[in-house]
Order: sequence, then structure tokens, then C-alpha cells
Amino acid sequence: MGIIKRLLKSPFTWVIGISVFYVISRLTNLTALPIFTDEAIYLRWSQIGGNDASWRFISLTDGKQPLFTWFVMAVMRLIKDPLVAGRLVSVAAGCVSIWGMYFLGSEIFKNKRIGVIASFLYLICPFTVMYDRMALYDAWVATFFIWNSYISVLLARRERLDIALILGLTIGVGMLNKTSANFSLYLLPGSLLLFNFKGKDAIKRFFKWVGLALVVAVLSQAIYSILRLSPYFYIIAQKDTTFIYTYAEWITHPFRFWRGNLHGEFDWMISYLTLPVFLASLAPILLFWKNIKEKILLLGWWFAPFFALALFGKVLYPRYVLFMSMPMLVMAAATFDFLLQKIRPKLLSIILVGLLCISAVKLSAQIILDIQHAPITKSDIGQYINDWPSGWGTNEIVSYLGEEAQDKPIAVYTEGTFGLYPFALEIYLWQNKNIEIHGIWPPPEVIPPEVEKSARQKSTYYVVYQKQDPDTYKWPMKLIAKYQKGNSENVYTFLYKIELPKEL
Repeated sequence: MGIIKRLLKSPFTWVIGISVFYVISRLTNLTALPIFTDEAIYLRWSQIGGNDASWRFISLTDGKQPLFTWFVMAVMRLIKDPLVAGRLVSVAAGCVSIWGMYFLGSEIFKNKRIGVIASFLYLICPFTVMYDRMALYDAWVATFFIWNSYISVLLARRERLDIALILGLTIGVGMLNKTSANFSLYLLPGSLLLFNFKGKDAIKRFFKWVGLALVVAVLSQAIYSILRLSPYFYIIAQKDTTFIYTYAEWITHPFRFWRGNLHGEFDWMISYLTLPVFLASLAPILLFWKNIKEKILLLGWWFAPFFALALFGKVLYPRYVLFMSMPMLVMAAATFDFLLQKIRPKLLSIILVGLLCISAVKLSAQIILDIQHAPITKSDIGQYINDWPSGWGTNEIVSYLGEEAQDKPIAVYTEGTFGLYPFALEIYLWQNKNIEIHGIWPPPEVIPPEVEKSARQKSTYYVVYQKQDPDTYKWPMKLIAKYQKGNSENVYTFLYKIELPKEL
């Protein structure tokens, strides 16, 4: 009994338990949501790079850093299903984040209970439940941000070279994953809020911290420079301008879009954190006399990138806000710890915290058990469930084409040359020598000569998923099947077979 009591009192026991529930929650119905456009792109890159070493930097051809695809390349050697392999990489990121939240919460408030609660909030948070289960870059962006924040706190409080080297390494590796990892470097000076400026040697220690911060910056940039080995490195800067205004663009309308962007970001964050947890994350401000520097730092880590994205963001999606919400979960953990310690009887405090978490648990359960009808943000419902970027029907089309090509060659043309199709078909059918896959964009009104030629030689199919009006095409083709996109009644994926009129 003594051993059991000691185990139950250990925060590591609780975090291990949370980790177990995390794995169960993230693996349950992992592929219930069909493949999404960006997932298809990243998985195809990973597949190509994994089979041809000369294409390990293939993601740079579209201005995307390669770290996520490198992870997927490795996992694809172990997991047969490409979608499962890609999503498992994100599941692994969340598992690392669980522990990162524990260490961040424990260190910044010097309170291990807050660390445990922060890990628990990560477990039940609908935002993390959604993106820990998708083959996208963003789960790892959050992971690196959490750990970079934790190590930044250690550096501010201990001024040690080994910590600076580790931080430079984690920031640099994070930069290999996505440009937004640069925020960890930009926000590093903010950690000086936790620096001890008292004592006779304060100035000396401050300059030591400045030197260590320079080590962090130089090392992180050195690691990022690995990407310069690729001739496509320059495309990253070009691609970033697709999503972020350059200064020259921004100065022509500096505050035209920030209010709308900020409104959208708040809507996404509140929807995915749920209102009770979001309010709990702001509640520590009311207790401003306690841990004031820690709270200002966490708020800054949230709001600085949050506001910067609103100010300079050209194209925004909810997943861009995911990593910014991590400091707010730590703040909410501080609120829940306060309630658990101050409200008596103990049972009442547990009930109160449970009530504050119930909305998050309910939405997370809906995402896991019935994603098609889960009330997530409208933007994500369109992307992942009801609109053309979602991959409903892909599995059925892959199965149908695989059967058709068992004993004869066939050709498949897709509406689009980059994105969901043809990539979703290629990642599953690329090894089938009886199937050739081609993309067409823009699709002409009349049948192209190469498609007509193919149809005269073999069974030829056409996959349509963007243009929903069949009258758009004046092609001689027969509808084989159509697959509804989520809950939408007028958006489908169509599979046609080209049927040319018989020659006399």
C-alpha cells in the first residue's frame, strides 16, 4: 500500500497515465476522417523521397520545409498504409507535447501540479485532438513551440551553455519543419522576464545570457542552413508570401485586414479550446499580484504571434493558431490548480473543474467518434468534411481501380495535377504496373486528344472532384459512381469511364 500511495503522489505516474489515455484517444478511429488535400500532397512527397534519395528535399519544390516529410518517410518503411503512417507521425508529436506541457507548467510556476494539469488539458483539448490525428505539419509546430518555451525558461533562470546548445538545436530543428518556428527565436528576449536581476553579479549574468542567446541564434541558423543544400531553398521565401504579406504589400494597407483576421483567430481559438477553458486561461490575470512575470510571459507568448498573424496574415486557417494556444493551456492549468487548492470541500472543487472541462471532453469525443458531425469550426468543416478538399470516396475509387487493373492495363485521368488528385491515387496505386495516372488542369470542355487516344487503347477513367456540374464537360463518358462529401448534399467526387462512340 505504501508503494501505491507513493506512486499516486508522483507527478510522473499521473503524466504516464495521461500519456496512455492520449495514445488510446488519438489512435481510436484514426482514419475515420478521409484524406485531406494537404495530407495527400505531404504523403506523396514522403513516398517519393523515401524511394529516391535524390528527392529527400522534394517539399522545397513547393516552398515547404522537409522535416515532417522526413519523419513520414521513416514511418512509411514500417507502416503499409501511407495515411496511417503520416497520421502516426502527428500522434507521436502529441505524445512528446504531453511531456513538454508537464515540464513547462512545472518549471514556469514551480508547481508540478500545474504541469500535470497542463498535460491533462492537452489530452482533452479539441484543438490538439483534431490536429494530433492528421498528417499535417502543425502538431510538430506545437511540439517544438512547447519545448522551446520550456528550455527558454531554463536558460533565463540558469544561464548555462548546455541549455543554450539544446535550445539552439530544438529551435533549429523546428525551423526545418515550418517557418512559424522562428517565433521561438523572436520571443526569446521575452524570457528575460524570469531573469534574476538581483544581486551584485546581475549585470555579469545578464551579459552572459546575451552571449548564450547569440549562441542559440547562431546554432539554430546553422541547422536551418542545411536546407541551402537544395537548389530549391529560395522557394521557401516565395511560398511564405502566399500566406503572409510582405512589408511592401502590408504598408499599402497596414490595418485593413487585421480586425477581421483577429476576429477569426479568436473565434477559432475559443471554438477549439471551448469557452470555459479559454476564460480559465484568462482568469489568472485577476490574480495579477501572484506570479506576475510568469503570467505576462505566457500571455506574451500567446498574443505576440497571435497579433502578428492577424496583422500580416494573407491566408489564414485555424491550424495556424494551434501552437499559439499552448501557453493559454498552461494559464488555464494555473486557474484549475487554484480552484482545486482553494475551494473546499475538495469534492466541490473537483466537480467545478470537471464542469469547466466537460465541453472540451464532449467536443473531443465527437471528433474521435463522429468527426463527420462534430461541431468544429466552420472553416475546418469545409476543408476537411464538406467541401472539395476533403477526400470522401478516395478509398472506394482506389479499391475499384485496383480491381479493374488486376488483369489488364487501365488509365486514370484526374481533375487537377497537384493536390488531392492525382496524389491520393498515386500514394496507393503507384506500384501497380497496370495503372497509369495522369492529371489534367485546367480541364478542357471537350475531351483532350491524349485522353481520347488512351480510351481507344484501354479502359480509361476520369476522376472529378472540383467542378460539380456534369454539363461542364462535353466528354463521352459514363458515370460509374459518385461519393458525397461529408454532409454536403451538392458536393461529390465523381468517377467516370470514358466511352467513345464506336467507329464505323
